[in-house]
Amino acid sequence: MPDMSDAPLRYRPHHFLCSLGFQGKGYSDAFTANMARIVEDRLRAPGGDDVEIEVVAATDEICAPCPKRRGTRCTSQDKIAALDTRHADALGLTVGTRLTWGDAKRRIAANVPPGALSQLCAGCQWLELGLCEAAVIELHESA
Repeated sequence: MPDMSDAPLRYRPHHFLCSLGFQGKGYSDAFTANMARIVEDRLRAPGGDDVEIEVVAATDEICAPCPKRRGTRCTSQDKIAALDTRHADALGLTVGTRLTWGDAKRRIAANVPPGALSQLCAGCQWLELGLCEAAVIELHESA
């Protein structure tokens, strides 16, 4: 049986910025624990910049325990599809694109300036917390 940690993570386009801004909050305890395993234990761990991610068009590994997931869709499907479209366009992502987390952060730094999230992430319930905006600012300062 192959080691699942070597398989690429499956991400819908807007989850790249969600991962950048993640600070231990989520839709449910199970969702938050899963997100922490992905973001803190893999992407932010030593070597995390080398983790490969494949862009998908439906629910992904972050969505798996989400209480809003309904099969491969979301109870907020129209809003999520709009988020994914804006994020894919901004980051130059298409379904099937494979890139490392380090490459994803470079794309975010190159294409998402501070202040852009108000439009890019319009409709996201987490936007008002400012966690993602702070993470984008920090990414630009460290670039």
